[in-house]
Amino acid sequence: MSQRSHPRIKRITTTTDWKSKGFYNGKYPQYLKEDHLIREYMNDKLEDMGVAEIEIRRSPSELNIVIHSSRPGIVIGRGGEGVKKLKRGLDKILDKKGLGSDRKIRIEVKEVKDPWSNASVAAKEMAKQLEKRMHYRRVIKHAMGKITANRNVKGARIEVAGRLNGSEIARTEHISEGNLPRETLRADLDYAFEEAYCKFGAIGVKVSIYKGEKFN
Repeated sequence: MSQRSHPRIKRITTTTDWKSKGFYNGKYPQYLKEDHLIREYMNDKLEDMGVAEIEIRRSPSELNIVIHSSRPGIVIGRGGEGVKKLKRGLDKILDKKGLGSDRKIRIEVKEVKDPWSNASVAAKEMAKQLEKRMHYRRVIKHAMGKITANRNVKGARIEVAGRLNGSEIARTEHISEGNLPRETLRADLDYAFEEAYCKFGAIGVKVSIYKGEKFN
């Protein structure tokens, strides 16, 4: 029986890096739980703001959270009010769970310049369209056109699975275009998975985007 692994895990330290890094000082279980709560809270509050990735960087005195978003202005808010609200909510949740409030929390927002060349943003956008009951073929073809229109993209694959269009029997459909060397470790391969929660059940969306090879 074959075993599947996440494309990012294969490429850690070669073409990608860890999403959480810093000084854990023998408190790995506690900080791991804290990381999970931070990501869960951020994804819930920034659900419709085009969040591509959340990085967590730890130092002995500071907890730095970097939000990569295609809509940074909405995340920051007028006069930075959006970031202040996120900080207050995060402090409240961490205090409630009894997790480290001894470090200063700093939130930084970075812009994703080409949203459709980012697998996470593309998958979230497709999931929203499927939840609005758009035909799945139209959704994946439109998304593929947007993704491959970017000059940095060398190839892409989109897969949807579930009760497509409310059919009784679940099935899997996919389209691909260009090159997609999934077994090449030096390939810069961006991958994301999202779920669309429809009235007739959940539909899984997988997006893989190939942006060429990296030689470090």
